[in-house]
Amino acid sequence: MLVLFNKPFGVLSQFSDRSNPPRRTLAAYIMHADVYPAGRLDHDSEGLLLLTDDGALAHRLTDPRHKQPKTYLVQVEGTPSGDALDSLRAGIMLRDGPTLPAEVDLLARAPEWLWPRDPPVRFRKSVPDAWLRLTIREGRNRQVRRMTAAVGLPTLRLVRERVGAWTLDDLAPGAWRVAP
Repeated sequence: MLVLFNKPFGVLSQFSDRSNPPRRTLAAYIMHADVYPAGRLDHDSEGLLLLTDDGALAHRLTDPRHKQPKTYLVQVEGTPSGDALDSLRAGIMLRDGPTLPAEVDLLARAPEWLWPRDPPVRFRKSVPDAWLRLTIREGRNRQVRRMTAAVGLPTLRLVRERVGAWTLDDLAPGAWRVAP
């Protein structure tokens, strides 16, 4: 079984939390027993999270050797230069080594279907922001945020819209469905 879940902002990609006070977890949303996240999304990231009870599928989705493409909508602080976009496309040197090249498109604005974030991203009149669609084939810890920061574009909002062949489609935040 494969469950597609639209993880809201502020939800942990796990079923329990030992912090005090406890944070929101997948247990508040997913009612299927014996499914586990195939990969992670940070507490402050949103969007598509896949959960499965199939260990072989989880391995194919998460093992770097399989290079499953993951596509994100990224709201960044600042105006991306051609050089910054070219650097992302070529691969960035991070502390843990170089990244693979990313596919990057500068969007004119956020897609119409994108829901408002709760809480909203802070708005500053004097600092522009921009939207990117970025596809990577790795899955390092906070990789997209570290890549955009490395080119001078701190990430304000990060929404995963696709993993491999699976997409968010019309899933509302907090909603899930079983993949066909």
